[in-house]
This record gives sequence, C-alpha cells and structure tokens, in this order.
Amino acid sequence: MRLSPHHDGAARRFPSARRRVTAAVAVCVAGLVLSGPATAVPERAAAAPAAGLPYQDASLPVADRVNDLLSRMTLDDKLGQMTQIEKDALVPRSDLAAYRIGSVLSGGDSTVSPNNAQTWADTYDSLQQTALATPLGIPVIYGIDAVHGHNAVRGATLYPHNIGLGATRDPALVQRVGRAVAEEISGTGIDWDFAPCLCVARDVRWGRTYESYGESPELPSAMTTFVTGLQGDTLGAGPASVLATAKHYLGDGGTTAGVDQGDTQLSEAELRAIHLPPFKEAVRRGVGSVMLSYSRWNGVRSHADRYLVTDVLKGELGFTGFVVSDWAAVDQLDGQSGFTGAEISTAVNAGVDMVMVPHDYKKFLGLLRGEVTAGRIPQARIDDANRRILTKKFQLGLFEHPLTDRSFTATVGSAAHRSLARQAVRESQVLLKNDGGVLPLAKSARLFVAGKSADDIGNQSGGWTVGWQGRSGPVTDGTTVLQGIRAAVTDPSQVTYDRYGNGIDSGYTAAVAVVGETPYAEGRGDRPGGLGLDQEDLGTLARLKASGVPVVVVLVSGRPLDITAQLPDWEALLASWLPGTEGAGVSDVLFGDYAPTGKLPMSWMRGASQEPVNDGDGKTPLFPYGYGLTYGNAPEPTPTPTPTPTPTPSPGACTATFRTASSWQGGYQAEVTVENTGSGALTGWSVDWDLAGATVTSLWNGTLTTAQGRATVRNAAFDGALSPGARATFGFTATGTAGTPTPHCAGT
Repeated sequence: MRLSPHHDGAARRFPSARRRVTAAVAVCVAGLVLSGPATAVPERAAAAPAAGLPYQDASLPVADRVNDLLSRMTLDDKLGQMTQIEKDALVPRSDLAAYRIGSVLSGGDSTVSPNNAQTWADTYDSLQQTALATPLGIPVIYGIDAVHGHNAVRGATLYPHNIGLGATRDPALVQRVGRAVAEEISGTGIDWDFAPCLCVARDVRWGRTYESYGESPELPSAMTTFVTGLQGDTLGAGPASVLATAKHYLGDGGTTAGVDQGDTQLSEAELRAIHLPPFKEAVRRGVGSVMLSYSRWNGVRSHADRYLVTDVLKGELGFTGFVVSDWAAVDQLDGQSGFTGAEISTAVNAGVDMVMVPHDYKKFLGLLRGEVTAGRIPQARIDDANRRILTKKFQLGLFEHPLTDRSFTATVGSAAHRSLARQAVRESQVLLKNDGGVLPLAKSARLFVAGKSADDIGNQSGGWTVGWQGRSGPVTDGTTVLQGIRAAVTDPSQVTYDRYGNGIDSGYTAAVAVVGETPYAEGRGDRPGGLGLDQEDLGTLARLKASGVPVVVVLVSGRPLDITAQLPDWEALLASWLPGTEGAGVSDVLFGDYAPTGKLPMSWMRGASQEPVNDGDGKTPLFPYGYGLTYGNAPEPTPTPTPTPTPTPSPGACTATFRTASSWQGGYQAEVTVENTGSGALTGWSVDWDLAGATVTSLWNGTLTTAQGRATVRNAAFDGALSPGARATFGFTATGTAGTPTPHCAGT
C-alpha cells in the first residue's frame, strides 16, 4: 500500500496504513539485512516521528520535497536514480547502496525460492532496507511484468491475456482486474507494474499479438481503465496503489509483416490515427510511466526518437511521469552488444529518464557519468529525469511507507480474485460457430474431451506465466478446462478424457477438443511461415471427426489461427484465447450457465496469406472484427459483424469543445471533448460541425458520418453514458486546414 503524502489523515482513512513499516524503522534495521530474505519487521501502530529535513516532511507539497531533495543530491546520486538493474545482477547486494541505484526489476525469468508471496515480500523488504541505508535514504522503486496477473508468483491469480480482455468489451471489468492485480502486487511489496500494453496489433503473425486488446485504437483506448485499476483515481491516494506503465511507445503493433522489434512504416498521420490514441488516453488518466518500444518508426528506433518521446509524448500530450527504456534496449541502439557513451547520450537526450540496464550497471554508470561531465548530456536533462522519477516515488508514499504492507499478502490467489478472473474468462469467450445449436451442452450429456490444452494450466495461461516464455504443464495453481467441465456436469463419470482422442466411439453426445497454441512470448512467438494448427491437433481432430460425434472446438491461442480448411468439420467453435488459471470460466459458457457475449477484438483471417487484415481495409476475413454469436443465434453461412446499437441523440444538455492537437503541411489532428452539463445522465451523444472543405481520414472513440460538408460523430459503445459533469473525448485526423469550427452537441 502507498499513501499519498498530499493527504492528512491518510492513516485514519486507510487503517492498514498503520500496519506499514515506516521509513524511520526501516533505516534503523537496514544495516542488519544486506543479503538474503528479510525477517518480517514487527508492525507498529504509531506513525513515524516527524522528519527533520524538508524532503522528509510529508505535509509539504511534492514539488517542494523534490526540489529540496534534488538540492542535496550529488551527481552520483542522480545518475543512480536513472538506473534500473535486474535483482539477480546485484553482486554483491551492497552495490545497491554503493551505486545509489534508484530502481530494481525482476525480469521474465527472475524468481525467488521458494516461489511464493511471502518470499517475494521478504526479498523486496531486504532490498528496500539496503537502499534506505544510504545517506539520503532514497527508496528504490521495484518493477515487474505483471501483465495478466502477478504472473511471476506461483499461486497468483492469472487473468485472460489482453486479447481476451479486449473481447469482453468491458472497460469496467478491466478496471476491476487492474485493482485486483494491484492488491496482489502490493502483497509482495512491489511498487511498479510494467503494464498495460497499449499496442494496436495489426498483423497477427506478430508474436506479441495477445498482449494487445485489439486491432483498432478504440479498444486499447477504452481498456486504459486498467491504469486506473492499478493506480487508483490518484496515484498513492488509496491502498494498493501501484505505478502503471503504458507500453510500448510507439507503433510496435504495426511493424511490417508483424516482425518483432521491426519497422513500423507509416505516415505520421497514420501513426497518430492508429497507434497514438491509447497513449493519449493513458496520459489523460495519469499513467505514471511509459516504456518505449524496441521497434522503429520509418527506420528510427523509438529509444532514439526525440520527436516522438520529448516533443510528442512529453510536450504535446503533456506526460508528466517518467520514461523507462525496455530491457537492454539502449544497448541495442548501434546494433551491437555492449554499451557505448554515444548510445547512452542519444537515448537520454531523446527523453529516456530511466534506463533498464539491466546487468552491467557499473559500466553503464561510468559511461553515463562521462557523457554528463563532457557536456554531451546537459545537467538540466539529468535534473528533469530525476524530478520525474522522484515525483512518482513521493506520490506513491515510498518515503513514508517503504516496506511491504503484509495485509495484502493473503490476497495473492484469493478466492475473490479467482472469482473475478472466472468472470473475465466467461466474458472473453467468443462463439464463432454453433451449427444445429450443439452448444450449450447438457450437463447430463456423455462427453469425450481431448486435446493437448484440455488439462494443461500452462497452455491455457500462455507466455509470461512463472517464466518469460511460459511452458506447458502444471506451472501454477488453477483450474484446467477439463477440471471445469468435470465440475459442471451432473455425473463426472460421464466425461471421458484422452489427450489424443484415442478410444472415442459413436456413443458420445459430443466431443470437446481443446486445441491451439503452446506458450510463447516475443521473438519466439513470431509466425511468419504459417498460422495453422500443429500436427498433434490435426490428428486429434481427425480421430474425433471419424467417430461421427459432433465436434466442439475450444481454441486456446494468443491470436486468430488459420482454421478455414478444418472449420467445416466442426459443429461449434469457441475462441477462448489464453484464459489464465480459471478454466471453469470456459465450462460456464460451454454448459450455458452464461451465454457467450464476447466479440472479436481482431479480424479473423481466411488464411495466413491474407495477413495483415483489419477492419475497414477492404478485405473480406473469415470472421470480421466485432463478430460474435450468442445462444439462440441462427448459423450464418457468411459471418457479418454484429453492430452495437447506438441511441439516436436528441437535443440535450451537453457541450463540445474543439481543440487542434497538432498540424502539419496538408493535415491536422484534432480533439473534441464532450461534457454533460445537465443534471441528468446521458445515455448517448452526438457532435456535428462544418468541415470547411477538410476531409476526415481517421477517427477514434466514436462513429463518423459525413453529409453535405458536415461531419457528425456519435459516441462509441463504451463512452456514451455520461453522468452529470462527466466528459468523453474523441479525436480525428484530417486533410486540409483545421480552422476554428464550432461543434454542436446533442445528447439523450
């Protein structure tokens, strides 16, 4: 838990704050615990005594505290704050204090032993106590990739990966997931989550497709509610406030041919229309950090792109948090291993505030110091980076409450969180085919279950599961799809399972095949050579089909797969994505306890050769973006999207404010803010204005129609409901000149 230094009476509002070990106590014990897991420090009911220096005074404004601390820091103190290192690279542990390191992370394969929440919390407290032993006692901020739950911790609750959450079309649910993840992270002491990924995946051959909420900018923009879930309405103002990270800035989902760390070859107008909107929305929500992408935009690496990082993100968007590099990304700027001073100065001058080193911190710090003393990195740039980093540390309350709040440790893998994850799973299921109404299955049916992912918690959780690339098998605790099926039926003895489909005969009501991809993460997940099912899956499915029993396919995958040739053999197809640890959410839908409501977050290609295929590009996919059946739908030979009804607005109490966000020769980008100025709630809104000869080329967070030189934008499905005083924002790019249009607003 982090309490805001802005608010008096925080401990009264959040009683668990009294259980947090104070900085004063931590400094006293720091010298005793420099290596190995820390012994739990006794809880104290009283707050720490008032500190003597201004930066230690929680009653002062954060800006004043930052300025005071900066005035006391040496250059080495400042360079240390800009350095993030892998926990296991700290040899000896005392280097954390000796080099004044400002941040520690656990990489994808970093772990503790035994791997449980208690050991993670002990490890965190040990590292924090070491940092607090420095002369200024500046706490470290600890980062981790909790991308679908606190996935490094065995026993944590794992939610569907982002592609599944995008299929729910439920931003409120995603915010609740973010809150639950923040509680589990806080229970291990960690302060900072490298999530959410706001990439807009445009080519499913990309191995990180499952990290994207969807192919259109509207979906990731809507799901930035995850930021609010992690941080709270105000960073540090409540319990379990964890710093969020919008990543990967910018355009990593749009690389040519879906190549990981590749080149996004787009015009600036296209980049702004497709890939920038989710980051704009995250900044509007107050996201505390932004992580840059390994990828390039028209040949320029993001970590070297001053225009995108400093001018657009920090300047135009007004981002006040700090920018962190990706893992060893600065080291890769020249295409060769090993840091150089030129790489470091290029990245820092481009706007990188904290460098994820992550290993060779001594060489990095020596080179960084050399660049500053030689004048190639201005002192003002160093101070700006430190001001951004320290501001977030103060806002999180790390100076007052640096150690783990053990009241949250028991939430890791709790029943309440698993129940929420099960809800997320069932809302993420997308029913793509249901011939003859074979689904829902009767709970009294005699069923044959097969497939390599039917009884495999590793497969259904995917990458970033107790390890970077993930792996098959019982890697963590949870419920497999098979276990969910057996728990749902009237008589479990009526369910037969064989992974390969051996032993099936015509006496079964239906066969359920749980097939698809095995775990992977970036790099290894790229599939340029094809997106079909593997030979094991094809063999299993052939055996099931030969029995004459209706085949229900549950597809476990991080993206749409090439299944056009096999689809006629299946009576039903349910896209389950990567559901995480709560496989019973899949059986909830299979047996009709909950009807499927998910909608495709990405267009489903007819074949791998059709990629990239995206909504509005003129191509005809197998299943279009937004498609999804529910029970009672008649089968459709040629799938068509299921549009979300939009209320027809009538004149109401709302206003619309137009702002030109940026312009260039021949075009501009604008933003329109709609505010409910009435006393009652709006269920929908529309805005219209005279285009004055301009042509809208793209639009996000709304639906556009044009007629007789006027543009009309109606709300999107997720932002139409506005309570009194609430606001919604949509944006667009256009050719021509912006002028000074006066938009008119109507609401219902």
